[in-house]
Amino acid sequence: MITTRYYGQFGGAYLPEILVATFDQLVTAFEAAKNDPTFWQEYQNVMSTYSCRPTPLTFAENLTRHFGGARIYIKREDLNHTGAHKANNVMGQGLLVKRMGKTRVIAETGAGQHGVATATMAARFGFRCTIYMGEVDVWRQRPNVFWMERLGARVIPVKEGTRILKDAINEAFRDWVSNMDDTHYVLGTACGPHPYPEMVAYLQSIIGKEARAQVLEIEGRLPTRVYACVGGGSNAMGIFSGFFDDPVELVGVEAGGDGLDTGRHASRLASRDGSIGVAQGYKTCFLQNTDGQMRETHSVAAGLDYVGVSPILASMKESGRVRFEAATDKEVLEAAALTIRKEGLIPALESAHAFAQAFKEAPNMSSDDLIIINQSGRGDKDIFTIADAFEDPEWRKFIIKKAEGYRA
Repeated sequence: MITTRYYGQFGGAYLPEILVATFDQLVTAFEAAKNDPTFWQEYQNVMSTYSCRPTPLTFAENLTRHFGGARIYIKREDLNHTGAHKANNVMGQGLLVKRMGKTRVIAETGAGQHGVATATMAARFGFRCTIYMGEVDVWRQRPNVFWMERLGARVIPVKEGTRILKDAINEAFRDWVSNMDDTHYVLGTACGPHPYPEMVAYLQSIIGKEARAQVLEIEGRLPTRVYACVGGGSNAMGIFSGFFDDPVELVGVEAGGDGLDTGRHASRLASRDGSIGVAQGYKTCFLQNTDGQMRETHSVAAGLDYVGVSPILASMKESGRVRFEAATDKEVLEAAALTIRKEGLIPALESAHAFAQAFKEAPNMSSDDLIIINQSGRGDKDIFTIADAFEDPEWRKFIIKKAEGYRA
């Protein structure tokens, strides 16, 4: 077997024997692609002609004035095709699937953005596609389910366990065990067995490369801090990677849910509830009980509702390179509302976690400081959740009338 990789004490590839040969093939293909300059060139070409790269770095003039502290910039991953940073990873993995000669892709999804991106990639490259999604997430992210199906994907609601992201990952692995010869699992975040954490981080690093060059061009200097939400960790790894070697503070923001003291959250690194364990093929910090069983999680944002976290980020928490905080559902909704009103930008609820933490800290910083917030996705997909949270009476009337078959 090809040597696996650890990040400090985290990472690895804890695999059933039946999957070892498949992972050997994947590691070989990824290493060959990474060492082939034409692969990155092809990847950049696809992302610039099919998606929207480079995505802009937007100066948030109104928010900067509102808080009166640091100058606030927003990296606009919401402008990617399919509305999130997820397109970066899936299009890169799609090119890898072509190299391996496979014809079918499977994926898990929580917020639905990765599912839509994978279904889009499959349509673009002509692959058959199956998406696993927790039954709870199917309900709260129905618009994304609709688009996945229109794109030709088969969406399978997962009705076991807590019926959210971790359960979708389990089902995707079960599928892969039965269909290894022609199927590739397009894992959506920087988690799972090696080489996924490294591979997803590598493909998402395009965010950080762009952001660093853009802020230097605009301001002539590096930012003081960079903020990103953290579920599995792919968007955070993407933008952080551009500043790893610089004197820039990196802040990852997890889902604080109803509050870290309530137990109803999804914070593995900012809370005291995370502990080291092995699950789903890798070693990292999980939300688990003393018997090693995964705990239930909660977040207003489906994409952050996961029990584990990237082993790379777990290592960086241990080394102190990345600071981790948590934002509550209430803080997130308030941050989303303020961003919408002040800047005309609609961040996904996942991304709004990063905004919430930045908004807490920006007023206490100097006007000489710069911060970058990674807007990893747009909030169109969250319209049902946001409208419910704001208790919008007209929205409720619309839903009732629509259900009754009303036609204007």
